[in-house]
Amino acid sequence: MPFGREGEQEGVGLALSGGGFRAMLFHLGSFWRLNELGMLPKLSRISGVSGGSLLLGRLAVKWASLEFESGVAKNFREEIAQPVLRFSNRLVDAPAVLLGLLPWVSGARVAAGFYARHLVGRATLQDVPDEPRFVFNATHLASATGWRFSKPYMGCYRLGLVHRPRVALAVAMAASAAFPPFLSPLTLSLDPDLFEQTEGADLYSQRKLRRTVSLTDGGVYDNLGLETVWRRYRTVIASDAGAALSVKPGRFCLWTKQLMRVVDTTTEQARALRRRALVADFKEGRKDGTLWRTGTDIREYPASCPFDVHPDWRFQLSAIRTRLNPFKEEERRRLVNWGYLVSDVALRSHVVEQVEPPPSLPFPDYGFSERP
Repeated sequence: MPFGREGEQEGVGLALSGGGFRAMLFHLGSFWRLNELGMLPKLSRISGVSGGSLLLGRLAVKWASLEFESGVAKNFREEIAQPVLRFSNRLVDAPAVLLGLLPWVSGARVAAGFYARHLVGRATLQDVPDEPRFVFNATHLASATGWRFSKPYMGCYRLGLVHRPRVALAVAMAASAAFPPFLSPLTLSLDPDLFEQTEGADLYSQRKLRRTVSLTDGGVYDNLGLETVWRRYRTVIASDAGAALSVKPGRFCLWTKQLMRVVDTTTEQARALRRRALVADFKEGRKDGTLWRTGTDIREYPASCPFDVHPDWRFQLSAIRTRLNPFKEEERRRLVNWGYLVSDVALRSHVVEQVEPPPSLPFPDYGFSERP
């Protein structure tokens, strides 16, 4: 079947955005609530980008170990939550960047070593389950298109596909989270004959491009991870740990400052267009599902929030850094609680409407009633 031409299917697709450790922890809270609602076994495909891919890797490698009872994984905290929380207390980006400055050392590969040691071990893409489909999204620099890693195949539509890739899972995660320019690129040396030419693969004849594949962060192409699920499933759920572009006053006379602001503006507008298009699909009945963000105003959803929430918390949590460096205990627990709470209100509003709200947060001592 041609790349990306499966057509819409019945099922549920879940997209996890990028955003470093902030995204990983926010999405962890969302998965915590999805698990309580018995929705994990109902997922057909989970698509991750950057920080979302870090959580997705742990989920993929431990999926077979989850003990489901009535759709709820009873050991979710032990197998998924606790290891991810511990990992968010590690320094990953600085040593990866510094070692990456050495000749013949790849910062992305150094980061992959951290992911292997602390999250996924020596697992390859062939060790993840067939269902749900786990997709790790990167960006192919040469063609400026999305590159997908999954168990059945990896590739991009302009080069073609490599079937049943035996790439280390940690490497796929590192490619998805190869933040440019510090942790990028991640380079794959491949046998060009492994590729299958697919419809639209206009670069297939260029063997050099197929031999050396240079990848960067998946967020460069699609920070929401939406593309691999949006046009494929009737029901789409998206967890977005991004933040709105902050206001920066000044004259912007320095070329570098002006250029960075232009890049940030262009990037934010591209992301906003994807979000608006998805929401339009929901409103016009073309899709079922919901979207929630770190900056979500909970009061905008039909379902009532079960806890008192000061409106300033969404700004406070959206402003937390996206680095891969140690997060304080309060940061970790509040981000998990926020992802849990926002996803709960969104899901009860649009996906599982006849469900009681949760009696407590994962970490009850870190509520949101007081001003941050």
